[in-house]
Amino acid sequence: MATVTYRDATRIYPGSTKPAVDALNLEIGDGEFLVLVGPSGCGKSTSLRMLAGLEDVDAGGIFIDNRDVTNLPPKSRDIAMVFQNYALYPHMTVYDNMAFALKLRKTPKAEIDAAVKNAAKLLQLEEYLNRKPKALSGGQRQRVAMGRAIVRKPQVFLMDEPLSNLDAKLRVQTRSQIATLQAQLGTTTVYVTHDQVEAMTMGHRVAVLLDGVLQQVDTPRSLYDRPSNVFVAGFIGSPAMNIKTVPLTDDGANFAGMVLPLTREQITTAKSDGNSGTVTVGFRPEDTDLVAESEGGMPILVDLVEELGSDAYVYGHVNLSGADERFVVRTDGRSTPRMGDTVYVKPRVGHHHAFHATSGVRI
Repeated sequence: MATVTYRDATRIYPGSTKPAVDALNLEIGDGEFLVLVGPSGCGKSTSLRMLAGLEDVDAGGIFIDNRDVTNLPPKSRDIAMVFQNYALYPHMTVYDNMAFALKLRKTPKAEIDAAVKNAAKLLQLEEYLNRKPKALSGGQRQRVAMGRAIVRKPQVFLMDEPLSNLDAKLRVQTRSQIATLQAQLGTTTVYVTHDQVEAMTMGHRVAVLLDGVLQQVDTPRSLYDRPSNVFVAGFIGSPAMNIKTVPLTDDGANFAGMVLPLTREQITTAKSDGNSGTVTVGFRPEDTDLVAESEGGMPILVDLVEELGSDAYVYGHVNLSGADERFVVRTDGRSTPRMGDTVYVKPRVGHHHAFHATSGVRI
């Protein structure tokens, strides 16, 4: 077991002036499952590869269990990596793929056999040990790649989008298996994904990156309930939070005549740094109600209704300050409006989020 620490870790690719990872500071606890998440090109895979020793660190340092590994080769870091494309040897059986790293270490045959069979049992691969990768499904190949990492008993597991090649149903099933397995083994794990649902369901904590900069690191619940800025608010949650920049009044945020109340402190902060006329406000689809016109909701013209059984998502638009803005609302799946209807939407008091219109920081 081990802790992992990034201290101002920076990576600048040759020919570029903008860091791919910019002064990353991150502490990962012993036995923690930490997920790095963000859009394509945000620096999450680069951060993982820096930890693995596959990318240079141009400034700052990386520590595993308080040991400086910044300039050590990958083989000296006591890590095991699971890749997106599995990286199995096609000419070897499942058994030999899982045993390969131990054979290189000249581990006694009896120990290798016990380690491979224990991992196979854990991953439900016992009946496939004599097969070659081409005779396995994508999910089975992924479990073999996991098994190859497990038998090495590393200090840290690194996983780079390991589920992206699987179909939707198998991805859901495999992510629960990985989370359960990590809990059983207790090995510190750093997991990269672009899928925020995957991040929210698997990680003890989630680190959100954008353009190489760490935006927020916290538990999934805290990220969802108290996003630190507009980007995190819009990225975490599916469907995404409704986020709009609207006129600011003495009472709050004005949505086409519907005023969302803000505290005096929020209004004062929203007017700081030269901004006086607008505020950015967000509310989640489930934190809204469809109300009668007389109750003062925001009128939305329905464009689409997604029926999901017990729930339905209503997509629509409204004219705000001369532009059509789209909204999504979750409602009871048994009583849904129709396309072309006008519905009145009212966010629940105390469930909306306010951000500075210029900086995007939570206020």
